[in-house]
Amino acid sequence: MSSLAQVERAHSVYPERLDRKENALDGWTRRVVGGAWHAVRPLRMRLAALASAATRQAQEVNSLSDDAIRQEMRRVARAALDEPVATARAFALVREASARSLGKRPFDVQLMGAAALFAGKLAEMQTGEGKTLTAALAACIAGVAGLPVHVVTVNDYLAERDAQEMGPLYAFFGLTTGIIITGLSLPQRSAAYACHVTYCTNKELVFDYLKDRVTAGGRASRAQLRLRSHVGPGDGNNALLLRGLHFAIVDEADSVLIDEARTPLILAEKGESPGDPTLYSTALELAGQLEAGRDFELIIARRELHLSHAGRARLADMCADLGPAWTAAHGREHMVSQALRALQLFHRDQHYLVAEDKVHIIDEYTGRILPGRTWEQGLHQLIETKEGCPLSEHNRTLARITYQRFFRRYLRLSGMTGTAHEVRREIWAVYALETIAIPTNRPCIRTMAPTRCCATEDEKWRVVAREARRQSEAGRPVLIGSRSVEASEHLSEALTRAGVEHRVLNARQDAGEADVVAQAGQAGVVTVATNMAGRGTDIHLGDGVSAAGGLHVILTEFHDSPRIDRQLIGRCARQGDPGSAVAIVALDDTVLREHGGQLLRLLTQLFPNGPPAFWVERLRHHVQRRAQAIHARTRRDTLKQDQNLDTMLAFAGNQI
Repeated sequence: MSSLAQVERAHSVYPERLDRKENALDGWTRRVVGGAWHAVRPLRMRLAALASAATRQAQEVNSLSDDAIRQEMRRVARAALDEPVATARAFALVREASARSLGKRPFDVQLMGAAALFAGKLAEMQTGEGKTLTAALAACIAGVAGLPVHVVTVNDYLAERDAQEMGPLYAFFGLTTGIIITGLSLPQRSAAYACHVTYCTNKELVFDYLKDRVTAGGRASRAQLRLRSHVGPGDGNNALLLRGLHFAIVDEADSVLIDEARTPLILAEKGESPGDPTLYSTALELAGQLEAGRDFELIIARRELHLSHAGRARLADMCADLGPAWTAAHGREHMVSQALRALQLFHRDQHYLVAEDKVHIIDEYTGRILPGRTWEQGLHQLIETKEGCPLSEHNRTLARITYQRFFRRYLRLSGMTGTAHEVRREIWAVYALETIAIPTNRPCIRTMAPTRCCATEDEKWRVVAREARRQSEAGRPVLIGSRSVEASEHLSEALTRAGVEHRVLNARQDAGEADVVAQAGQAGVVTVATNMAGRGTDIHLGDGVSAAGGLHVILTEFHDSPRIDRQLIGRCARQGDPGSAVAIVALDDTVLREHGGQLLRLLTQLFPNGPPAFWVERLRHHVQRRAQAIHARTRRDTLKQDQNLDTMLAFAGNQI
């Protein structure tokens, strides 16, 4: 479908693409043949030419009045969807509008990135290159052209910040801006989605879409949707929230489209009561008596757990006198398997935290609490029982969808991130999104010290504390990244023992995030943060910091994905500023322990005090490659399961 045809469809009721139907050969062709083709297309050269053409028009556009810029933008914006000449003119106009309304004149590389977004591509822009303004440039032109735009980011803080910062640019062209954050009522959400440009988080957006599908009774006909949108009941609870899936710009696209695509999003409502508390306590007691390797198989790297034949038989004997609730084999095996998962795979301050007698799930990729989210099939109640919390009600599933299926339904999809290179083939295969690397505005002068590896975690914390104190005393700000709330608090204790003043930013202390980030670039300040500091936040250097060497980043544990490591390291040396980074890890770190295998055992024997940097790098490549392969398979399985479920629901007339 052409871009112009997409705009025409924007005037229909709830436009979206149909799910892609393909066989194995279709998928292979798109991944291999299509991937090879898009890798050699000279699109980056065309984007550079477009930016140069816009720059050549700068003097002429600068002489126009505000009204003249608005009038001409209305004329060229829609044509820009299909005509390169009009596209260059549109970006020349929006660049001048940005200078007048925001006081920021976009660089040529930002115009290149915005043009890639406007064309429905994924722009890989290094951290600190101004992705917030880049997205606003593309959203502005699309909004004037008549496309409702969703700018999707990873948390409420960034959605509010970006919408407020870019608001004057949208207002210059008469565009309205909406913000979707946690806690809004349905009428407030509907009003926000009715704006020309809506900033929202990925989870809020998908759940609002699922609410619309439930309201419409699944895939309703065009006539039904039109009737609901115009008539709707007076209380507004059954009115549609979105106007369809027209154009999405996904910020931190690799996090949203790849990292978080392993788990489907499930819309649920409070259902039946949690049941008898003794049922969960009994399940945990039974699970505690089973032995790993004999009664059940535990694959920590894949987060899988399976009862063995011997385990099932032993469980049957243990349940013989426990009453009717434990007589059915399937029921007792499912409940005890979930109890084993609660004990073996889900750990406090790593996968969840307990506050105010409630279990709160932690997003493993951002380190933030996921408000209102619960595990299903009794797992949440089992973890509540394990932690001595009051039991919450069971949830009843209303609808579910994966990120893969949802974002493929947009008529025009684009994205931006600083770390897409490693997953560019999967992004192309799943979303048909071509990744374009955008050059930096200034050369990066970051220095990376050799990786240091300690034998144990305790030794690692002592080394990190000494490194942080040394850099802080030299007048440099220090950012220390950790994988979990638990790790950040262990590190905080080590820094306190070493006499290093510091601030902690994690899911337990995230209320003052903006203030912590604002101070993190001041001379001598030490900040400990989970992954939440690695996405979308700028750390501005204080007076004298550049002369002292800039921000120093310490990575204390490798992540499953090298992209997350790069995001943390990318906090320093932005936009030509000085900066440095070092990784200080331990042989008993989680990712090394779970995926290291024979290589880890060999290095532990050869280097009991920790291997040299060369071998640590070889080990890192090995474990991250294995972890990424497991996660990629999980994403494929999740998508396949979601597609199969949707096919089954189609026969029942309840397809989402």
